[in-house]
Amino acid sequence: MSGVRASTVATHVAAIAAFLAVWELAMRQEWLAQTFFGQPSGIAAYLWDGFVTGRKLWRDLGYTVAGTLISFVLGSVAALALGLVFVMFPKVERAMDPYLTVLNAMPRLALAPLFLLWFGLGLGSKVAVGTSLAFFIVLANTVAGIRGVSQDLVTLSRSLGATPRQVFFKVTLPSAVPVIFSGLRLALIYSMLGVVGAELIAAEHGLGQVLAYLQSTFNMNGVMALLALLALLGMIVTQGMTRLEKALLRWQ
Repeated sequence: MSGVRASTVATHVAAIAAFLAVWELAMRQEWLAQTFFGQPSGIAAYLWDGFVTGRKLWRDLGYTVAGTLISFVLGSVAALALGLVFVMFPKVERAMDPYLTVLNAMPRLALAPLFLLWFGLGLGSKVAVGTSLAFFIVLANTVAGIRGVSQDLVTLSRSLGATPRQVFFKVTLPSAVPVIFSGLRLALIYSMLGVVGAELIAAEHGLGQVLAYLQSTFNMNGVMALLALLALLGMIVTQGMTRLEKALLRWQ
């Protein structure tokens, strides 16, 4: 199994190396305009300067990651709590559903200027955008996951003498974990998208703010470098959530 995995990794590395080599050759032969595509060697030089020589990107990366994690935690905790309330008290859900539907339909990035007025250019406005995106995703998956639990399992547990508390914590909630985690994984990505999107509009620090500056100065090597960095960051958080989910679901 490890041999197959090593072979797969080697294939991916070779494919990426070939792509970068062709890209570099195309830029040096001027088959492509560097103004629009950048150059792999220039992208590597920008990242080296940002993280090793000048180390200026560490601060902006820290702001973006901190905003993402804070947004994810706040949105997820609030959504999980409200989702449990909705499941236990359906009348509360029916009363709040029209208002939540209207709020969810609003494009959150369009609300970013309003959040900037309320919370300023700092981290608060970025967290507000990211939290608003994560909240509705986790809420929908929490309610769907709990209500999607097989009623046969619930009935069987009750017939065996389980209390409502035992049924919820030992049957309902564990069975809903896969669906809830799907929402959490997606919410983490959307938290990052919300934070970076708000940084692109206006910010003091953050990768999005740097990306907006580089784009305005036509520094395509920097733009492509940050896009690659954001893609790598997204892959890391996704893989991290996947591993956490597998660890929590070993009992299945």
